[in-house]
Amino acid sequence: MQEVLKEIHDLGANLVAISPQLTALNAAMVDKQTLEFDILSDSKGEFTGSLNINFDLPADLQEVYSGFGIDLPASSGESRWALPMPARIVVGADGVVHATDIDPDYTVRPEASKTIADLKALNG
Repeated sequence: MQEVLKEIHDLGANLVAISPQLTALNAAMVDKQTLEFDILSDSKGEFTGSLNINFDLPADLQEVYSGFGIDLPASSGESRWALPMPARIVVGADGVVHATDIDPDYTVRPEASKTIADLKALNG
């Protein structure tokens, strides 16, 4: 999303990401990737849980993640192996949700071009 951030701002919008990681890990990611938008921490999954988009990873997928050196409980500070589904939510200045892209397949990520199209449609 960093690559379309200027266009997002030009359309009068802001970008905020929500991550299941601890705040310190999000800050390190912002620094490492020189991101120019905020990443908020939902390490306990409370916000994404309220949207009903969290899922628990089955044991076989936990093994795959572990094999790649990914320890979800350590990165979230929680004991669960859980993640939110990849999601993109466009909320207008009126507080109304105008567009969403949520996919239960964790390998499918919302496209930046779709975000731009939704913002343009919102602006009329």
